[in-house]
Amino acid sequence: MGARRTGRERALQALYQLEMAAGASVNDALESAWTASDEEKREPDAVKFARELVEGVQAHRAEIDRLIESHSHNWRLDRMSRIDRNVLRVGIFELKYRPDIPRKVTINEAVELGKNFGTEESSAFVNGLLDRVAVALNKA
Repeated sequence: MGARRTGRERALQALYQLEMAAGASVNDALESAWTASDEEKREPDAVKFARELVEGVQAHRAEIDRLIESHSHNWRLDRMSRIDRNVLRVGIFELKYRPDIPRKVTINEAVELGKNFGTEESSAFVNGLLDRVAVALNKA
């Protein structure tokens, strides 16, 4: 598995934990995500990318959440599953703040996260919403 995919998975796990445990720190959540994984060795690029994602999502969370709510038809943020909500946050952060990552890559990776960690409907939900956000952001 590539460093960025691994980083995205650990970032998702850390963001989930930050939602579940009020007062948890980014460092604690990331450490917990890495400790819970089966990987024996932490690839430095994956660790760095996971931290960038978690810190970026946290820094821009209010704006990211507004984008989610304005583009999700008939779904309030608090009614979405924690996994879907955090997959969307990672995806929107990448779309808006990571011009080095192509739109197609961001959406495909988010769909895979939805398939691997969410429900049967997660991947379609994530795909549709991220596509609408990407169009709104004029991300080619």
